[in-house]
Amino acid sequence: MTGISAIHQLQNFSQILVSKMRKQDFLTYFQKISLVSQDADWVVIGVVSEFIRDNMSFRFADVLLAAATEVWTGIQKIEVIVDNQIENPTYSPVIDCRKIFKSSPSKEKPEIVKSSGREDFSSRFDFEHFVVWPSNQLAYSACDAVVRKPGANYNPLFLYSEVGLGKTHLLQGTALEIKKKFPTKKVVYLTSDQFVTDYVNAVKDRKIDQMRARFRAIDVLLMDDVQFLAGKKGTQEELYTLFNILYDAGKQIILSSDKPPKELTEIEPRLTSRFEWGIMVDIDTPDFETRLAIIQQKAREKEFIVPQEVAEYIAYNLGRNVREIEGILNQMIAEHELSGRMPTIESISKRFTRLGIKHSHIGEREGGVKNILRSVSYQEVIASVSEYFWVEQDALLGDNRSRDLMIPRQVAMYLLKNKLRYTYERIGNIFNGREHSAVMYSCRKLELMLKKDQRLASDIYSLREKLGV
Repeated sequence: MTGISAIHQLQNFSQILVSKMRKQDFLTYFQKISLVSQDADWVVIGVVSEFIRDNMSFRFADVLLAAATEVWTGIQKIEVIVDNQIENPTYSPVIDCRKIFKSSPSKEKPEIVKSSGREDFSSRFDFEHFVVWPSNQLAYSACDAVVRKPGANYNPLFLYSEVGLGKTHLLQGTALEIKKKFPTKKVVYLTSDQFVTDYVNAVKDRKIDQMRARFRAIDVLLMDDVQFLAGKKGTQEELYTLFNILYDAGKQIILSSDKPPKELTEIEPRLTSRFEWGIMVDIDTPDFETRLAIIQQKAREKEFIVPQEVAEYIAYNLGRNVREIEGILNQMIAEHELSGRMPTIESISKRFTRLGIKHSHIGEREGGVKNILRSVSYQEVIASVSEYFWVEQDALLGDNRSRDLMIPRQVAMYLLKNKLRYTYERIGNIFNGREHSAVMYSCRKLELMLKKDQRLASDIYSLREKLGV
């Protein structure tokens, strides 16, 4: 191998890495590299320090090997070592990766969204920054499977949960990971509002054919918050046609919503039925331990130390929305940077009061009732309602339609839906496989009764106090 050919191969190797990696990672870990040796199935790359060697070997082993196989045919293994000669100006098989990055046309991370061009993606949305807990494990695993084989696994994939539980992070993270693994694939992420805007502008400007051609050429479509398509019949029709074309072509489709397809009552049934063709995964709220882990991880990412008792206090009082947790953490960090004061339970308590967030100390008694963690199970709700109304749990969950059971049953369903945020479908499964429409009717009927029946409203309040929801 001549010196010139070695340099060219290193340059090609570096250019391929630029296209496969995030800008931040490339500039941090890839500085000067050398070609130490190369034989039929093994390449040895030299770097300037043990720190860079360890990180390249541990974090980017798969990327390095994938890039090496594109440059050196037949390569089975790549090794990274510290090359003590790399700073020697007379040592020829060395390149400066940063110069390659500056001259590379693909130095910027490929733009994922091609529709309206207004989306801005951050590395904080990658999978490394996503906290996995038991109730989102299935959603994360499904997205990870899609990344490995887009169009082959779980197509379409439909994620649903209440706001602030990571749907957008998962969608954008999936888009980023697919783009890194398959740089040539055309990946489109957008919200349903942006799709509506694109469609309206295309119709207004008489460019609907151009819009259709652009969308139908993609390989992966990720659409966030499809519930906002409600009532927009023209846009729904366009998405229905696009969905069929992409699906028939084996292209990957991932969608998210704040409720399952059956509850999207203002979206055309033929479209929601398409949403159900693949796999539907719900994301439930994190329990206390998980919320505590989220706070600690987010703090580590921002290089900030939260006192343990403060972290527990925040995790105890912020139960339903991960974004709220991150928002409070950002405010704590800002206050510390401006004033130098570390957060305390007292300072966080005052902040909760200003924000209108109900809060209390762990184990504190309010009105004689001991406060408990907000992560209440459905079994606790059923048991509490059964005890409060003096009915058997089996009867409560059964099909008996007597009035003595109908009201308690509707109360239990109402609490599960409105306080624990369970879906109608999940509640139906708890109550011996009832149809989601029957559960929806029961919840709405109870809501109407609460407006007129003060005694029933008092019963609901007493149960909520007992359950802490």
